[in-house]
Amino acid sequence: MAQHFLLSAAARTLSLVQVMRMSDAEALETFKMIRWADNGGDPVCHRCGCVEVYTYAARQIFKCKGCGSQFSVTTGSIFASRKMAMRDILAAIAIFTNGAKGYSALQLSRDLDCQYKTAFVLAHKLREAMNGIRDDAQLSGEVEVDGAYFGGYVKPANRKEDRIDRRLAEHRTGKRQVVVIMRERDGRSMPVVTKSEAEGVAHIVANVAEGSTVYADEASVYDALHAKFLTRRINHSEAYSTPEACTNMAESFFSRLRRAEFGIHHHIAGRYLDAYAGEMSWREDMRRVSNGEQFLAITGAALGHPVSKQWCGYWQRRKAA
Repeated sequence: MAQHFLLSAAARTLSLVQVMRMSDAEALETFKMIRWADNGGDPVCHRCGCVEVYTYAARQIFKCKGCGSQFSVTTGSIFASRKMAMRDILAAIAIFTNGAKGYSALQLSRDLDCQYKTAFVLAHKLREAMNGIRDDAQLSGEVEVDGAYFGGYVKPANRKEDRIDRRLAEHRTGKRQVVVIMRERDGRSMPVVTKSEAEGVAHIVANVAEGSTVYADEASVYDALHAKFLTRRINHSEAYSTPEACTNMAESFFSRLRRAEFGIHHHIAGRYLDAYAGEMSWREDMRRVSNGEQFLAITGAALGHPVSKQWCGYWQRRKAA
């Protein structure tokens, strides 16, 4: 019997031990090789793109010979204005990468011996960078769609007669929202956060190529898809799958996101739900890629992403420009 990929040595190409044993100089070289991979790791000016630079011996910065601007390996990236050492940032990315169901900010703060606020913002910056490299092209072929509620919580009353049906609209807090997932079979996934499953139908129509085969459950909101797509429906009250139709791959995404919400983070605020859904979509799509390749992809995305408007100065409540 063939060994599962996740249990094989091919899935383990990243060693946290090696990252933690790096010197400051080695960490700097790693950042340079990832950010400026197209130039062999040699610095490139972030303003004018000039490759002719001066290197300062006393500080880890460079000066462009063209425009005269000074910059570091993190200037203009999501790590701009960092205070954490480069080796610690690499270690944080490695730890974050290995969290198959996500990684909580509290646990990350303990691992790095930093404030919770620091770990919280760092993790969300990584999520923003991961969502920034997501392919937004239309899905095609066989596409499964489904919706599920996440975020928000109403504690049940102690006495049975005092309990309410939390599924009803009048009893929702407003923090609980729907994640609608569109997922190609053996392909990529695309989540969208809406207030209701019905609102997600418009996103499905816009992001799935015409002529595709769409698989959905028995919810009446998906009846509108018949006009544009070849649809296959499955009644979950009778069966989870049939030879004709199933939405198991969409449910697989929800399983990962649900475990992240309940088992890792314990609570997800509604305004951050899109970030967590995007992270789990990325992890689900990259599940058959080694952790070393995932690490390089996340680090490269973060170094190639501009300064975050949402998370730069987040705890100081600075408004986005």
